Amino acid sequence: MVIQQPVSGNALRTKEDLQEAFLQLTSPLKGLYSEGGALLQIRGAGAGHADSTADLEGFSRILWGLVPHLAGGGEAEELWDICLKGIVNGTDPAHQEYWGEVGDYDQRLVEMAAIGLALCLMPERIWQPLDGQQRLNLYNWLNQINVHPCHDCNWLFFQVMVNLGFRQIGEPYDAKQVERNLLRIDEFYLGNGWYSDGPGGHSDYYVPFAIHYYGLIYAKLMEEEDPERCALYKERSLLFAEGFLDWFDSDGSALPYGRSLAYRFAQSAFWSAFAYAGLETETLTPGVVKGLVLRNLRWWFKQPIFDYAGILTVGYAYPNLVMAENYNAPGSPYWALKTFLVLALAEDSAFWSEPEEDMPDRSDLSVQSEPHLVLCRDKETGHVAAFNSGHPASNAHTHTSAKYEKFVYSTRFGFSVPRAEWGLGQAAADSMLALSEQDQLFRVRRRNEETWISGNVLYARWRPWFDVEVQTWIVAGLPWHARIHRIDTKRALTAAEGGFALGLRPDQRVEKLGGMGLSVENALGRSCIHGLKGYAKAELVYPNANTNVLHPRTVLPSLLADLEPGSHLLVSVICGQAAGGRVVPSPEEALSELGISVTEQGLSVFTCE
Repeated sequence: MVIQQPVSGNALRTKEDLQEAFLQLTSPLKGLYSEGGALLQIRGAGAGHADSTADLEGFSRILWGLVPHLAGGGEAEELWDICLKGIVNGTDPAHQEYWGEVGDYDQRLVEMAAIGLALCLMPERIWQPLDGQQRLNLYNWLNQINVHPCHDCNWLFFQVMVNLGFRQIGEPYDAKQVERNLLRIDEFYLGNGWYSDGPGGHSDYYVPFAIHYYGLIYAKLMEEEDPERCALYKERSLLFAEGFLDWFDSDGSALPYGRSLAYRFAQSAFWSAFAYAGLETETLTPGVVKGLVLRNLRWWFKQPIFDYAGILTVGYAYPNLVMAENYNAPGSPYWALKTFLVLALAEDSAFWSEPEEDMPDRSDLSVQSEPHLVLCRDKETGHVAAFNSGHPASNAHTHTSAKYEKFVYSTRFGFSVPRAEWGLGQAAADSMLALSEQDQLFRVRRRNEETWISGNVLYARWRPWFDVEVQTWIVAGLPWHARIHRIDTKRALTAAEGGFALGLRPDQRVEKLGGMGLSVENALGRSCIHGLKGYAKAELVYPNANTNVLHPRTVLPSLLADLEPGSHLLVSVICGQAAGGRVVPSPEEALSELGISVTEQGLSVFTCE
């Protein structure tokens, strides 16, 4: 039985509804604050940092929603009384709940940014009530951020946010630190509104819900003092918005891609900052932006993401520690409250006064070279699939291969992460080519030596072993797409090509396709795979539970082949059709639609630029 929380029934149409949603989300937390108010002690699994830091993290993340709620006229006096007491005690070195002296690259530096926002938006609530010593304690604790380095990525904005707060309350602030950090962040800019999250980093949700989010707050608050930079931030956000719009399904969901997915409805935080900064375009009217925010929240609040007490869990569409990051503590998911920034807007603002509008009509193909993606949209169902050329660099975060190197990510089929190292069931290699030395230990793509995108064709060259080179061409499309691999190997391998992972339902129907292929269909949609060259058999793989981010149990149509040392060509077409879509074309019709011709002599692909 799905646990229904009060917020699940919230219509989310008006500002009053969103204010109520904030209270519904935070009401279950009140009994979890420490006696001194400085720690929000949600208990569960642990993170890489200490429980005391995790408790500060939980405390801080509520402020991302509470501050705009109060700044915009909302009432939450009991909760704010707890939080203000917590700020006083947490910054008092003599109090037992003191948040402590921080170190370099410390998680507590992250959590200071929300207090910086509070100083900016409601100094009359957080600063003016304090006596002289309390003010000094708060300033001194926050000012540690100016003597400890932050990671060279979106973290640089944490120092900016705190110094913006100092400036707002008239206290000394480090203008040089702000200027240095903003110039460094400029070096991450890739063009077309896109940044990388640090030098050579990925372009994932940290671009919208961190870099642009803070940049737009800066643009709103510093417009008179720093007009040129503020105009630049707005210009870049407008460029970014046109492409980021294509990451959203018409049902309100957004593309599951990259790390930190446990922050869930922070996916739409960029749109809240977009509205907060007063931005709009002919396409992105206040009503359209309002629809993007509220549909996303409605979608999330229908998912089983709460525990029995109504507290957000770690996971994505359901509680799930398998896909979580090492830095996900029990209170981490409340970073999602950044989307509640629109509560700071007045009732008569364009965002709140104009009627909500549907998803604008979009092209069925969007080439976004900066994040290495080609996004396809099925206009009939709203399903969005993002085809991925892959990246030249990797990192040590959890499940990086699964979160950044799948061939395709989907709003309706999600993606899967491995559960363990043995066999295809534990590998959960959906939307991937998995290779093993015929020993059940499968490797997938982690980094690439070369990538490019030309229209709807994506190319990557990668090496799962030093003496195995794989060249992959993906011909993007919906519901079918094609994958072509040329594998040059000096070792014997088993190859497993995984299709889309379909959530299991009782009404499952399996069909053999002509030649070598399988189709599985149920109320959620249809997933098919069809081998054209190089494969020996098709079979259904049942990945381990809790490997897919959308569905706890899935079925995965797959193609298999044993490869001797030498050169091999593997060609297949894969279908992911959301429920309610048109009749799925045959594989032969799909090849024609994709512009692919396969003969005994080889194959040819006509690209659409």
